[in-house]
Amino acid sequence: MRLVLVCLSLSLILSGTSFDSELGAELRISPAVVNFQHPESSQQILITGTQTDGRSVDLTRRVEFQIVAPQIALIDETGLIRPLSDGQTELIVRYQSEERRIPVSVEAFESPPPVSFRNEIIPVLTKSRCNSGGCHGKAEGQGGFLLSIFGYDAEADYTALRIEGRGRRLRIATPEQSLLVRKATSRIPHGGGQRIEPHSSRDRLLLRWIAEGASFATESENDSKLVGITVEPEEQILLAGETQQIKVTAIDAEGRTRCVTAEAEFDSNADSIAQVDSHGWIEASDIPGEAAILIRYLGHVATCRITLPRPRPDTSFDRPPEINFIDRLAWNKLERLGIEPSPLCDDATFLRRVYLDTIGTLPTASEARNFLKDADPDKRAKLIDALLERDEYVDYWTMRWLDILRADQLVASPQGTVAMQRWLKRHFSENLPFDQFAKELLTYQGNTSDEGPGSFYKVADKPEEMAQAISQLLLGVRIECARCHHHPSERWTQADYVGLAGFFTGVKLKKLPNGEQALLAAEGKDLPHPRTGETVPAQALGAGPADLTVIRDRRQILANWMTSPDNPFFAPAIANRLWSHYFGRGLVEPIDDLRETNPATNEPLMQALAAHMHEVGFDLKQFTKSLLNSRLYQLSSTANDSNRSDVQNFSHATDKTLPAEVLLDAICQATDVLEEFNGWPEGYRAIQIWDNRMPSYFFTIFGRPVRATVCECERSDEPSITQALHLLNAPEIAAKISHRKGRVRQLADSTLSPEQIIDELFLSTLSRFPNDQERELISGVFADSENRRAAAEDILWAIMNTKEFVFNH
Repeated sequence: MRLVLVCLSLSLILSGTSFDSELGAELRISPAVVNFQHPESSQQILITGTQTDGRSVDLTRRVEFQIVAPQIALIDETGLIRPLSDGQTELIVRYQSEERRIPVSVEAFESPPPVSFRNEIIPVLTKSRCNSGGCHGKAEGQGGFLLSIFGYDAEADYTALRIEGRGRRLRIATPEQSLLVRKATSRIPHGGGQRIEPHSSRDRLLLRWIAEGASFATESENDSKLVGITVEPEEQILLAGETQQIKVTAIDAEGRTRCVTAEAEFDSNADSIAQVDSHGWIEASDIPGEAAILIRYLGHVATCRITLPRPRPDTSFDRPPEINFIDRLAWNKLERLGIEPSPLCDDATFLRRVYLDTIGTLPTASEARNFLKDADPDKRAKLIDALLERDEYVDYWTMRWLDILRADQLVASPQGTVAMQRWLKRHFSENLPFDQFAKELLTYQGNTSDEGPGSFYKVADKPEEMAQAISQLLLGVRIECARCHHHPSERWTQADYVGLAGFFTGVKLKKLPNGEQALLAAEGKDLPHPRTGETVPAQALGAGPADLTVIRDRRQILANWMTSPDNPFFAPAIANRLWSHYFGRGLVEPIDDLRETNPATNEPLMQALAAHMHEVGFDLKQFTKSLLNSRLYQLSSTANDSNRSDVQNFSHATDKTLPAEVLLDAICQATDVLEEFNGWPEGYRAIQIWDNRMPSYFFTIFGRPVRATVCECERSDEPSITQALHLLNAPEIAAKISHRKGRVRQLADSTLSPEQIIDELFLSTLSRFPNDQERELISGVFADSENRRAAAEDILWAIMNTKEFVFNH
């Protein structure tokens, strides 16, 4: 058979040229020798070819396999070999005219070493999903049978199987009668369905372990502690529709290796780009981008990076101009993927976008008119500088950080919430460096009603909660997964979780005579490991035990570590958070889940942004200027044929829903009618309201958060039919449009012509002039109506119900 390969050198990607290509080098087979040490083991064979352009391609499922002595071993179509009996044979691999042979040996098939519960049985339970959160791994277990989630606690799992359940789960004398085997294989009814195929290698392994006495530990080398896993390939370029097999190898403390592909777990962080099945078989889609395939085995994790470029038409990549390093690194990535960025947005789009993103406020009609008529080539940069100095910038970012810091007035008290608001406003008004912000948050002491972040410690009032919130908020690390077990996709353990919480054990709230509370920092103590009971010294993530002999407040040590230049998390976390706000999604998503197994979509850019944050001394305004002045930020949201399906590389701007407060303020500004907030003086805008519990149907349906978590995901950004119906029919909005002192009445009673009124309405809402088609259509509304005011009301109502008004483009 003939295999058609698609050529992929970078130059050919960019030109879109492809042709059938012969291999430029001989087949590479991994491993070169196969040796089996026990009957239930397996070995994934990986066959790789190299095209004449230098690109490697996976041929594992395209070659012909043959075992010379089929009674010794068998191999399936996926390239997975399993032993059948002791002896030696060869595996023949044929591709086109080439033939390769690799030796295969099977030892100790009839008298294998004892089964390791930790290294062999736990992976079977995990791969079969028996210890998943939806089965016996959930907090309360299932049907009275509780396993540790993902097998993080082998000793507890052994106790549950061997001792609990009145001994019915394992029957040493008659292994096949054990409930563990009978239910997992559906030999008897099982609520979780069949998890293990009868007579499969997993079934045989369970039976052999039970027959051997179901020991927890053995003297076998199979029981040697694993120290890590490797994955092959670590990265690969695939074209649309191409595939790639993964091979996973475990390494023990003695340096021995064994294939664990069949028992490893696989997951893609971008299914729309590359999917992976339970065998480690990757299939690329036709959407360009990158995906990270997470591989997990016995608490160890690794990743395989998949890049899926887009073959371009027969035109060269026209690299746009570069304003700063952001553009250079973004164009590098897009060029590699064969994605052409959209052109610059027009002035009106930029004006409205940068106002809403930066100060959460629409430009006025006069501001829009002046900007659109300004011929200064530097007007965009000058506008950015001006917006960052406005009071609305302070109000808007204070509102956003009140959400993130969980300033819930029911828990923190109204006084505490106002105190935090004043502290945040001072920080943003004076543009204090973000590392100073972090230190003040981490080391605050005093009355929680005084200006400062003290009320944060009333919301997160336990050491564990403080550690979780601070880690997610300032480091972008979701450490809470390690509270009950080893983090399923990261290196963090329960000891890491407890060690971080140890920095907050001295934090106490004390009642004051006036009924308020003060935050005090006592000496603190180390916490016990939740499973072993052993004391875990306070330690930062990835660092050793902290020296607590010189500083009474443990948080000072954590603050110094967090803001040090060597900290690998702090600068990327705030850089990614700001990037996500202005560009619509983070380089890492979710934005507060930074880890090796969740890499950025553009790693060089992520690293450069973190370095730039250090360069500007954590000056958020200066950093923001770099983002907003980049050509990348100023791209149009109109996609082209090349980038239409791109969702992760910022080749065009993303349409973003307006936050509830910003949308309400925009409606008030468009109608020139202020909102009356319950219990608040007239004149306050929604972005200035600190009371997160103030009753408001508008805030509820448009997703204002109640500040229950430090995750920005709490704020809903998904449009709904309820929102659309409210904008269409709400009497409150209709009342604003027809208000006797509102914008429509002002314009209708003025001497402006219908054409001038139309201009004012467009400038007040969409920050642009109407185009010819819109002007002709809307002018007819005035012509067909005898009531000038009613016509203007209809026009404003129609504009406010467009996607262009409700979204930020």
